[in-house]
Amino acid sequence: MTPEATREPTPPPTTSEPVADCDPNYSGCVPVASDVDCAGGSGNGPAYVSGPVRVTGSDIYGLDRDGDGIACDS
Repeated sequence: MTPEATREPTPPPTTSEPVADCDPNYSGCVPVASDVDCAGGSGNGPAYVSGPVRVTGSDIYGLDRDGDGIACDS
């Protein structure tokens, strides 16, 4: 057996690319949708997120009501 035959396969490289269908304005997966609301709140969706999630860009869905940088935390 040659040394190359016993080599473990190399795992794929990891990237810091945002996960598809997650809004890059948030850390934690907030779906990309026409409107997103905090799960368990009074919003009407159509998409919901369970928090807390960190706002890392613009809070385009208005999830951080108190402006502390953490959305859906209450």
